[in-house]
Amino acid sequence: MSHTETLPRTSTDTATTRRSRPALVLALTCAATAMVGLDTAIVNVALPSIQRDLGAGYGTLQWVVVAYGLLLGGFLLLGGRLADRLGRRRVLVAGLAVFAGASLAAGAAHGAGLLIAARGAQGLGAALTVPAALSLLAVTFPEGRDRHRALALVGAVDGAAGALGVVLSGLLTAGPGWRWAFLLNVPVGVVLIALATVFLTTDRAGERTGRLDVAGAATVTGALLLFVYALHHAAGHGWLAGSTLALFAAAAALLAAFVQIERRSADPLVPPSTLRNRPLVAANITGFLAFGALLAFIFIGSLLMQQVLGYSPATTGLAWLATTVTIVVAAMAGERLVARAGVRAPLVIGLSLLTVGALWLARVPADATYATDVLPAFLLAGVGFGLCGPAVQIGALSGVSRAASGLASGLVETMREIGGAAGVATVSAVLVAGSGLDGFHTAFALVAVLAVLGLVATLVGFARRR
Repeated sequence: MSHTETLPRTSTDTATTRRSRPALVLALTCAATAMVGLDTAIVNVALPSIQRDLGAGYGTLQWVVVAYGLLLGGFLLLGGRLADRLGRRRVLVAGLAVFAGASLAAGAAHGAGLLIAARGAQGLGAALTVPAALSLLAVTFPEGRDRHRALALVGAVDGAAGALGVVLSGLLTAGPGWRWAFLLNVPVGVVLIALATVFLTTDRAGERTGRLDVAGAATVTGALLLFVYALHHAAGHGWLAGSTLALFAAAAALLAAFVQIERRSADPLVPPSTLRNRPLVAANITGFLAFGALLAFIFIGSLLMQQVLGYSPATTGLAWLATTVTIVVAAMAGERLVARAGVRAPLVIGLSLLTVGALWLARVPADATYATDVLPAFLLAGVGFGLCGPAVQIGALSGVSRAASGLASGLVETMREIGGAAGVATVSAVLVAGSGLDGFHTAFALVAVLAVLGLVATLVGFARRR
């Protein structure tokens, strides 16, 4: 039995579930999360071309990647709470509009500063879009098999989008140019806004009484922004540098202030009952570690193929197709496993396979061939994450009241994004400190450690299914 607060279902909630078409809600959620996931990775292979066209130095160029993740990770929790407060459809449409407009600005940018600002605005739009879409899905599909199937499909699309972003990045860079990595979002965003506006039922704003906890929202958002920034700062300046330690200290101070504010607030941003929901807490911790391992795996895998194995950007992108396809297939099979065995089993199997895949590449030779030395690891990682992604989302939304679904969605997405940032920053520091192929071996071993820690969190946090 969940310990989360439960509120009576409102008549408006019932109408929302009855009148909004489940298939359309699922399609919108898949499309929105795919668009957000694609833009997390779609610039990685295109960075050299962006640097050449805009004349940006490496120190400036990294912010094309960092600005997106920084704003996305920092505002997800607030975005989820706004969806609960202001209405899920309203926040979804607003997020899509910001994302599409920022994508247009990014595609038309003729200077590094404007591109970085547009990427930050994309992250803000994504932080509104994802929790609103997942919350809408949670109140449309009743808890049980229908919701599991829906979340499995969303998890499959979300997981595949990250790997597919690398594929598209290589193909677009080699074809029409890197600007189309952003411009493609514009027509997609317009179509999604139109569908949401016309076909989704308006849900009542303010399902919970009281005012939004502005002080809590400001401190936790500031803490998350500083923490994500500190992770990226550490990769370039060192983990023990004075500036890095100062940033982490400031983030910790804001987080401590947030805890004190929440204790005294009559209507806190994160109700204490949320932390008593064991599956939600376990899903957040596991999601942090699992996504840290996966995004780090994709990051260093792309660098390995280009910097060590001599692959072109297009070949590097196509090499990830094996992982992309495998994620989708495994996620749909994982839904059946969740229905039969609960969340724990697919997470254990998935994180174990991801561990083996990372260890496989921790011994890759300098003259490696794709079929025998790289492909097996990519397939293992694809199956592993295909099982993990939906299970984390299902676990996070299990037993959560309808009025808190946006908060739960925002929490788990926040932990996934911060985990991904932490994983990439950590392996980046390892690559900088290492030398050549040995540095890559150490980085892949570290990915395996993250996956094992996620496995431990799963075993401790999720009870066996009776």
